[in-house]
Amino acid sequence: MNVTAKAYARAGLLGNPSDGYFGKIIAITVKNFCAEVCLEESDSLQIIASEFDTPIYQNIKDLINSIDLYGFYGGIRLVKAAIKMFAAHCAEKGKYLSDKNFTLRYTTSIPRQVGLGGSSAIITAVFRALMEFYQVAISKEVLPTLILKAERDELGINAGFMDRVIQIFEGCVYMDLNQDVVEKLGHGRYESIDPSLLPSLYLAYKPELGKVSGQVLNDIRSKYEQRDGFVIEILKKLGDTAQAGRTAILSGKLDLLKKLMDDNFNLRSRIMPISGENQRMIQTARGCGASAKFAGSGGSIIGAYAGEEMFVYLTKELEKIGAVVIKPIIV
Repeated sequence: MNVTAKAYARAGLLGNPSDGYFGKIIAITVKNFCAEVCLEESDSLQIIASEFDTPIYQNIKDLINSIDLYGFYGGIRLVKAAIKMFAAHCAEKGKYLSDKNFTLRYTTSIPRQVGLGGSSAIITAVFRALMEFYQVAISKEVLPTLILKAERDELGINAGFMDRVIQIFEGCVYMDLNQDVVEKLGHGRYESIDPSLLPSLYLAYKPELGKVSGQVLNDIRSKYEQRDGFVIEILKKLGDTAQAGRTAILSGKLDLLKKLMDDNFNLRSRIMPISGENQRMIQTARGCGASAKFAGSGGSIIGAYAGEEMFVYLTKELEKIGAVVIKPIIV
């Protein structure tokens, strides 16, 4: 039996990073890029390292660059954590897993560590492949929580719900992660939004700006846990932009949505240091008349533009500073 499963890149439209702090989020899938997992039945269980995990380097500099982009353990640890969490969930729920084994191979076209959800996409694809391989059903509401636990509890990665929810539900999703609801149900309230209601969106990223996202967010986590009043206030305001954005999208107030996206970045920059190169991407896009905010934790930005002429101008200016510009495919 052979199984293939995919999970797509994602971008936060509004609210991030409040998803890790019981906030609200709007996110989209970016189907231009994906992680793919293939399972082939075999006598023993094997995990075949992806090309970017192969421990062969041109020199010391190449090894260091690899660590900066992928961490010390790369994708293998993500696959192992996903398999462990899947098996643990099945055991807890009394879901029988047959004795058959598999050889697992994984690849990804998602630009690494530029805030497009590459790590969670690998885990999501592994879960989907395992569910099909063992014929196990897990609800769409529960799956993101299991994927989050695989990263947060098993690997100690500082993460929130956004990536996992949008990669499971796909399209465009509004997430209300009210603390009482999450603690009672184990997940938030998730509402799909018709992507056709969104304005024209662009996505830009700079591969050399890659950083492990959990490390980028650690300072915010530390201050939140210390009950820093200013950080908590800003995180609430970030969530409020998503709630207001949902209303703006559904009522067709797209100019307001664009303003809220700018507000999202401006608020975030009050609690998180922004590197000069990331700031330059934001300023360049805004200088072309487009809105701009982080798609994730830095390295990529997303925003709305008005008309093809602006997109061409935007692309030209961002390419001058080394950014790759695309139109995100949502559905």
